[in-house]
Amino acid sequence: MQYDVVVIGSGPGGYVGAIRCAQLGLKTAVVEKYKTFGGTCLNVGCIPSKALLDSSEHFHNAAHTFTTHGIDLKSLKVNMPQMIARKDDVVAQNTAGITYLFKKNKIDSYEGVGSFVDKNTVLITKADGSTETLTAKNVIIATGSKPTALPFLPIDKKRIITSTEALNIKEVPKSMVVIGGGVIGLELGSVYARLGTKVSVIEFLPSIIATMDASLGKELQRVLKKNLGMEFFMNHKVTGATSNGKTVTVTAENAKGEAVNFDADYCIVAVGRTAYTEGLGLDKIGITIEERGKKVPVNEHLETSVAGVYAIGDVITGAMLAHKAEDEGTYVAETIAGQKPHINYNLIPGVVYTWPEVASVGLTEEQLKEKGTKYKAGSFPFKASGRAKASMDTDGFIKVLADATTDEVLGVHMIGPRAADMIAEAVIAMEFRASAEDIARTCHAHPTYTEALKEAALAATDNRAIHI
Repeated sequence: MQYDVVVIGSGPGGYVGAIRCAQLGLKTAVVEKYKTFGGTCLNVGCIPSKALLDSSEHFHNAAHTFTTHGIDLKSLKVNMPQMIARKDDVVAQNTAGITYLFKKNKIDSYEGVGSFVDKNTVLITKADGSTETLTAKNVIIATGSKPTALPFLPIDKKRIITSTEALNIKEVPKSMVVIGGGVIGLELGSVYARLGTKVSVIEFLPSIIATMDASLGKELQRVLKKNLGMEFFMNHKVTGATSNGKTVTVTAENAKGEAVNFDADYCIVAVGRTAYTEGLGLDKIGITIEERGKKVPVNEHLETSVAGVYAIGDVITGAMLAHKAEDEGTYVAETIAGQKPHINYNLIPGVVYTWPEVASVGLTEEQLKEKGTKYKAGSFPFKASGRAKASMDTDGFIKVLADATTDEVLGVHMIGPRAADMIAEAVIAMEFRASAEDIARTCHAHPTYTEALKEAALAATDNRAIHI
């Protein structure tokens, strides 16, 4: 065998898995069909969207809060080409970092589409049509996902677009329809709403970010409507969309079954993502993908039905999150090396990078009620936080859910400033099975946003929050 491990795909799961394999002394290669490493996350997902979210947030603050801070500006305007150029530079820096890490760890990389000849042989088909084969003792499938398309709504990539094209609009649209009130739709909708676009979100379900604690979606919808003027049309079923050259008409049915139309400059289709398995040749080695979601079935060790062939990240069941894929990449590398790693899937946090940010880990109130678990809940609003008042970020709250008998923390749900970073404290606490009392008795620096977590824990232990 040429290699101990061949990884197909270089997204967060693939490149982290490859690096961990190399660290453990395994001779490793990565096959990537694009010219740059990093997959969806680094190229057209997590990283570029956060770059635009940060840029648009700076503009929005300059337009709406700087005067209050005593900063007067004149002739404020958006330079969209520069904003896109900065985003592209951020992407380039990150993808170049992966190239450096591969060289540092002596990982071989091959450009082309990887597919199975047999369970130990990977065929690489290059852009010019030439081919090359690699042999390996183990293969890790890390091919990720692509935006889900609706069969009745063709995407022309000009006016009816996915999240990928939404990262490269060269002007500020007057209006935009976002189909889907999930993480991707709300983040990209926020970018353009901050820049002055009238954004309308059409959602089939009765709430946005429906997989998270219901209180978070309710508060986020209120804040996005109040702060950014975003409109929400819940319980609406999209039936089609037509591009008229420079505008789009989206047709839908409301909760009463009545036909309604939405006209806008652009329509972003953000109804989820589908596992990407096209061209892998899984049938050649006897792997049958799941009909729903096109997922690759794996066992508890993330090994497929074929020994020595593993799959990780968006291509298998579970949340489609970069950090989940990273942990799974490490898990598989250590499993191949003979170690016995573990992943607690209940403690993989979810984050929405709107402003305020939304973050969650563990069980929601709805899940606890469904399970019949007796619990205590404690909340603390950011409007009572000294640090939040100082930065004018008083929307949102933190909620701690703890077992009614043992006081063990079962879930933490927050919407507020820097929630994406603060959630790590809750994850660590829960990883060590902390009680709400443990968090409440841990000294938090003042003034900080994290004090709100301490106060929420105090509220959960015995309703004894200090600052409210």
